[in-house]
Amino acid sequence: MQGRAAGRTDAVSSLFLKCLLGAVAVLLIALLSKSRSFFVAGLVPLFPTFALIAHSIVGTERSVEDLRTTALFGLWSLVPYAVYLLAVYWLSPRLPLAFTLITATLAWTAAAFALLAAWSKVYPSAT
Repeated sequence: MQGRAAGRTDAVSSLFLKCLLGAVAVLLIALLSKSRSFFVAGLVPLFPTFALIAHSIVGTERSVEDLRTTALFGLWSLVPYAVYLLAVYWLSPRLPLAFTLITATLAWTAAAFALLAAWSKVYPSAT
């Protein structure tokens, strides 16, 4: 019974650490957006906070090859992010902020679905 309790404690501690990393990222974005270097707030989301979590989980629960596949897919996932950023850049002088962000998010979603469709055709063994 103590083994289960220790396992739950480890899981809760791990979950708390993951939440803390996310909170620190949000705090950094908020602080930087108010500073003279406000543009650096755009770099913070690219810090691999969530990639570290994902790679840690995949690396401990799956094979090295699965970790490599996850990293490769992460590289390709930069394409939908670039689509989102280009949409924000292009739409921001043309639309109100809310519409810009909604449209950019829809563009990211479309690009992400296109990536998933292409990935499953190019790497069918990874799906």
